[in-house]
Amino acid sequence: MDKIRNPFSPGAGSPPPELAGREGILEQARVLFGRVQARRPEKSLLLTGLRGVGKTVLLNQIERIALAEGFRTILVEAHERKPLAVLLAPHLRRLLFDLDRVKAAGNKARRALSVLRSFIGAIKVKVGDLDIGLDIEPEPGSADSGDLEVDLPNLFVAVGEAAQERGAAVAILIDEIQYFSTEELSALIMAMHRMQQRQLPLVLVGAGLPILPGLAGESKSYAERLFNFPAVGPLPEPDAARALQDPVQAEGVAFDLDALHEIFRLTQGYPYFLQEWGYQAWNHATASPIGADVILDASELVSQRLDENFFRVRFDRLTPREKTYLRAMAELGEGPYRTGDIADKLGVKTTSLAPVRANLIKKGMVYSPSHGEMAFTVPLFDAFMRRAMPRFEP
Repeated sequence: MDKIRNPFSPGAGSPPPELAGREGILEQARVLFGRVQARRPEKSLLLTGLRGVGKTVLLNQIERIALAEGFRTILVEAHERKPLAVLLAPHLRRLLFDLDRVKAAGNKARRALSVLRSFIGAIKVKVGDLDIGLDIEPEPGSADSGDLEVDLPNLFVAVGEAAQERGAAVAILIDEIQYFSTEELSALIMAMHRMQQRQLPLVLVGAGLPILPGLAGESKSYAERLFNFPAVGPLPEPDAARALQDPVQAEGVAFDLDALHEIFRLTQGYPYFLQEWGYQAWNHATASPIGADVILDASELVSQRLDENFFRVRFDRLTPREKTYLRAMAELGEGPYRTGDIADKLGVKTTSLAPVRANLIKKGMVYSPSHGEMAFTVPLFDAFMRRAMPRFEP
């Protein structure tokens, strides 16, 4: 096969050639944008799922839908070392200057810039130097208390009112939202609560690990009434087959049914893995249709690539004790895993493992699907742990 024509694109956030099986989530986004523009209340969206299921791809596609619907968008990725306020401020500055240039009566956009200036002045005290080139007088008493749960809702109101005055709507899209602190997540939820109360045209679409609904609920009990939490999981076999077959057929090639079934067995329907196997199968094939023998020939290289590029980067961030904890989970077979069983496997008391468990949750390696249980956030990571650490030594 011509490698240049290979339709598959394994990579972090790389759009697949066929976005199969996600039509329901995309329809939810369209309904959200349409209802907000019609001044009808609708819940914002927080997508949840494991690593490699395509949350970032979906977030990018949802931004494209928002832009096509006439929304102004802000797309950011949260991480552990950058506060929410610092992350959003430069993008809000750009957005508000764009709104201020729209020819329309009223001064809400200019006022929102003054409120943003007040907000920045307050957060500089907490996070240090922050200069985004906003040469405008602050509005005293607006979003300048230094309390994020007070200031962020006030700032969002000013932005929402500016958008409404200009006949615009705003979509803020945030990836890896679980990295925000409890205070930041609480402030974000409170800000969106204010948007819904006032029916202002500003929505939030976030994506994060499966712990996100629990974090949101713990932060604010009314979060479940503000957001829909679409679960982004592995694809069922018919959708997985479509994600593989449609792109190659567009190039005049086909997989035979045994090949499709074998890829599904190996990948369990996880989109990132489907892209890896599809990519290597194409490169290994010499003719169409691509058969199961090609899949078997390519599998060793795919496993090696996944170990080096997908699994190893996460494994290398771990301390020896964290690695041992995860290896104990893998030793128990498929999850979820009872915390008591993990402790028994390690020969220690459950309480002694609380710090390492907390660190692994913070690093996004594990999550708690229910009380007293742990699970990997990365699909097939149990098999990788057994390969990386062949001998289990508590």
